[in-house]
Amino acid sequence: MSSSPMKFVLTGATGFIGSHVLEELRQHDHEVIALVRGEAQAEAVAARGATPVVVDVYDRDAVVDVLGEADGAIHTASPGDETSAGLDSAVVDAVTEAFVDTGKPYLHVSGVWVYGTNTSISEDSPFHAPAMVAWKEEIERRVLSTPNMRGVVIVSSVAYGDGGGGVPGLLLGSPRDEGGNLIMLGSGAQHWSTVHVADLADLFRRVLEDDSARGYFVVGDGANTTVAELTEAAAVAAGAPGAVPGSDEEARARLGDYFAEVLLLDQGTGATKVKAELGWSPSRPGLVEEFRNGTYRSR
Repeated sequence: MSSSPMKFVLTGATGFIGSHVLEELRQHDHEVIALVRGEAQAEAVAARGATPVVVDVYDRDAVVDVLGEADGAIHTASPGDETSAGLDSAVVDAVTEAFVDTGKPYLHVSGVWVYGTNTSISEDSPFHAPAMVAWKEEIERRVLSTPNMRGVVIVSSVAYGDGGGGVPGLLLGSPRDEGGNLIMLGSGAQHWSTVHVADLADLFRRVLEDDSARGYFVVGDGANTTVAELTEAAAVAAGAPGAVPGSDEEARARLGDYFAEVLLLDQGTGATKVKAELGWSPSRPGLVEEFRNGTYRSR
């Protein structure tokens, strides 16, 4: 375990997860080189203590040059569309070229959706990835098979907190029935594994600082709440009288088949490995509490 200041390259520093990773690393005196697309992002990350580098992440030579200056790298950027696989692949191409045979750590963010329906997800669980995320496994295999690079895949549950996150926002913006109630995604009986984004950032730092940490790490707060309970809590934050069950068909019509498929998954995890090996535990309020009494009430 090393807590001495180090220098890390970070993608996605202005995004929901990446911005919290940046804050966590800076609070522990690590130096952060943030890869950004333009000057506006450069100004934003500089104001938060990072050193910005404006670069096209598809320019492998340029990215490799920047990586050569660092002690490690973290990839959290994602466009969240059909270009996501290409971006992840481009970043991994550059990192594996720069870090092969160096022993340097590279942390690559993933998500629990790759495991499909499974209410006891662990690092040993088989992949049953829905179409939306089926491309991830091959890229993650490349990360973990690069010789003498400390490859780590952080498998995040649905991230929430500080009033942000795409999936919490989706619940808050749910369509309403004639009585003004939020309509759940499907019956609401499915469980979601969740994690506060600040707790997730804490895990990233712990993995970076622990030279023995490698491979897959599944992270979730253990609440494994039903979508019904989450939507009922979101109704409080949204000022709706309550929430009512929807249907799988309504969810698919609303969101499209690919996105609806992952949100209808029944999932849960206890995050046993990160607790045992890294001393990590969730310390922030759960998403139900955040909806009812926390940061989402002011949205």
